[in-house]
Amino acid sequence: MSMIRDLRAAVRPSLRKDGVASRDYAATRDPAETTAVVDCAVYRDGVRLASADKLTLREAIRLVRHGGGFVWMGLHEPSESEFAGIASEFGLHPLAVEDAVHAHQRPKLERYDDSLFAVFKTVHYVEHDELTATSEVVETGEVMCFTGRDFFITVRHGGQGSLRALRHRLQDDPELLAKGPSAVLHSIADHVVDGYIAVADALQDDIDEVETEVFSPGPRGGVSRGVDSARIYQLKREVLEFKRAVSPLMRPMQLLSERPMRLIDPDIQKYFRDVADHLARVQEQVLSFDELLNSILQANLAQASVAQNEDMRKITSWAAIIAVPTMVCGVYGMNFEHMPELHWRFGYPMVLGFTVVVCCAIHRTLKRNGWL
Repeated sequence: MSMIRDLRAAVRPSLRKDGVASRDYAATRDPAETTAVVDCAVYRDGVRLASADKLTLREAIRLVRHGGGFVWMGLHEPSESEFAGIASEFGLHPLAVEDAVHAHQRPKLERYDDSLFAVFKTVHYVEHDELTATSEVVETGEVMCFTGRDFFITVRHGGQGSLRALRHRLQDDPELLAKGPSAVLHSIADHVVDGYIAVADALQDDIDEVETEVFSPGPRGGVSRGVDSARIYQLKREVLEFKRAVSPLMRPMQLLSERPMRLIDPDIQKYFRDVADHLARVQEQVLSFDELLNSILQANLAQASVAQNEDMRKITSWAAIIAVPTMVCGVYGMNFEHMPELHWRFGYPMVLGFTVVVCCAIHRTLKRNGWL
């Protein structure tokens, strides 16, 4: 504890950006003292410093700028007031800060003078026993990343996409973490894209299930009457939501993997190529899902139309058969005295037999032509 007290004493007389000593520094509230901060630590040579857990944010910044390493801070849905102090300490651009606080951004990569701002859409597959017209298949969130020379800040929105396990996994690989903030940026990008792959595989199962139902034979080997079109349309909407997360991210990944950047370690840049390849594969899957669902929806509507036509043909066929006895009964039901075979002994059975023969002949003809 004495080492920590000495370290605090060494860093407390901090300087503002204009180089003037801040006399009321100890009296001001530290920007990291907010419920939005999930974790904040100092890493040096790939190792998390034990003493960093005891330091304030200003002390941690002072520590890395005098002794090397970087600060990694994670936040979850901070408000403007909560993030303002942190943005001021790290000198973040106001436009990037506004995007990080309000969220609902499309995936992108923006370069500023001394930092990179990246936005990732996290996607989580929602398990369900049966796909319905109101099923939520994918749930999205956002992760904003600020990458600087000696800091890395993540701002997470949504209930999914926790980075706690990723942080622990990186801490178990000091050699990679020693590459600095760019190594963390790559790990987050890789983590997000791996999530895309898992969701794409799960969506494939749902689409295969719907496709099987649509193209399976109907009762007695007849034409299938299809499935509820609302189910297919809901699945298509969820795929489009997934597409909005995947497609815009292709350009940022290409920039990170192809163009040298001052804040990206050259060794780490090579790893972004692998992430870009995986993302390209997922994008191809999502585009194929969209096209396949269009075809399934059209086929389902066509089958429903064919089924309706079959129903109409059957109704028409039976109406034609029933028309014969209706006509005969209608004729002989009229109250006229002089009618053919009216007083003949075999007139009644002859009329019934004629009616049955004609009805059977019509039924056989319609049956042979596939109307019944």
